[in-house]
Amino acid sequence: MTAPQHVLFVTGKLAEPALRRVVADLAPKAAFEAHVAVLPITVAALMTTNWVARHLPQLPPNLNRVVLPGYCRGEVEEVSQATGAPAERGPLDLRDLPEHFGKKSGPPPGYGAFDIEILAEINHAPRKSLDAIRAEAARYRAGGADLIDLGCDPGPPWPGVADTVRALVADGLRVSIDSFNPDEVDAALANGAELVLSVNGTNVAHARRWHALYPAAEVVAIPDTPSDLDSLARTVDVLRDIGAKHRLDPILEPIGFGFAASLGRYIDTRRRFPDAELMMGVGNLTELTDADTGGVNVLLAGFCQEVGVRSVLTTEVINWARSAVKEFDLARRLVFHAVREKVLPKRLEPNLVMLRDPKLYEQGEDALEELARRVTDRNYRVFAERGELHVLNGSVYLRGTDPFVLFAQLAAADAKLDPAHAFYLGYEFAKAVTALTLGKSYTQDQALRWGFLTVPEVSHRGG
Repeated sequence: MTAPQHVLFVTGKLAEPALRRVVADLAPKAAFEAHVAVLPITVAALMTTNWVARHLPQLPPNLNRVVLPGYCRGEVEEVSQATGAPAERGPLDLRDLPEHFGKKSGPPPGYGAFDIEILAEINHAPRKSLDAIRAEAARYRAGGADLIDLGCDPGPPWPGVADTVRALVADGLRVSIDSFNPDEVDAALANGAELVLSVNGTNVAHARRWHALYPAAEVVAIPDTPSDLDSLARTVDVLRDIGAKHRLDPILEPIGFGFAASLGRYIDTRRRFPDAELMMGVGNLTELTDADTGGVNVLLAGFCQEVGVRSVLTTEVINWARSAVKEFDLARRLVFHAVREKVLPKRLEPNLVMLRDPKLYEQGEDALEELARRVTDRNYRVFAERGELHVLNGSVYLRGTDPFVLFAQLAAADAKLDPAHAFYLGYEFAKAVTALTLGKSYTQDQALRWGFLTVPEVSHRGG
């Protein structure tokens, strides 16, 4: 058996208890033996590598690795030479040490499987150019869509349906046609569409011709009216009689218009047709409810996973639903794992936590005050925690809730505050206030975390 590595963690007095807690939990998982060197300084962020090299205590034998505080300044080679082991800076926040050692929180190995298919609808397709449709379809595919659904409009047949389906199929996309116009459906199927939305008692007779001409094509059966499951059963009888492949959609209805009853109909449909493929149009909730769609998609995905609804139809028309396809793609993986492994869907998919953060990181009152007493340079440090903004350097420590008041105080105290630095501080203050408002963690020079919507930030800090 390979002997575990010996890793030395360097810290100050203030962070010692927290570091020991994190390391005690991490060491068995990362298979190393941990050693903690508490140097004679209160705030670890004030260390320099030169100072560390001169103040190290007696080192453990067979040392393999030295991890310095993330804010430690200077050349790490100085510590490497003093210890005889490779030295490195750790993360800026010691609670990120597990990730630093490759032990990320979140999904376990093998996570990511799913068995729910996503149809992403391009609404009002006849009103759009072919280039616009292809671009929207490509964006949906990048978000996780399995089929591109062409939503047609009532009225005369869409003359461009054949060319559009043909172009999307040539792009390597699977296509469904959403129309009650048999001429549009005929043209779509003739050019490679594989699924028809939808058939009920009013048009199921056309399914016989479609099946005869395109036996691999599938149709979605819906009730004649949402509450009439008997009409759905009659349509299913016809489809079974002709041997047409089909899936059933009992119709999800909006809140206030039969939402709860419609969920019950999915359960009833599963009981009546235990072996049938089911589909749900989730847009009736995501598009028609004043709420961010991430949580809505997770709840609906969980319902679908438990009931056995193996395909959903969604869209991104209204602005708050503009990332609905990607949200459902992440949600279907989360709920598949939760149901299969019989675990809570918690601390598995941080990319779906967008408005707030999974956890808050704070320096704490004592650490900030000690940092303010000991820092000597002109570089401003900005923090946001416990409802306040904090800004400090070697000559000033200000705190408060109003960034305009703080900036006025800062400008009065620092005659050398130049426009570029003022702009930088204003940008950081804006991020910090956003973090305080929403309950997010703020780290200077880093982007706020917005789940899968996070845009990495390149620091332009000039000092």
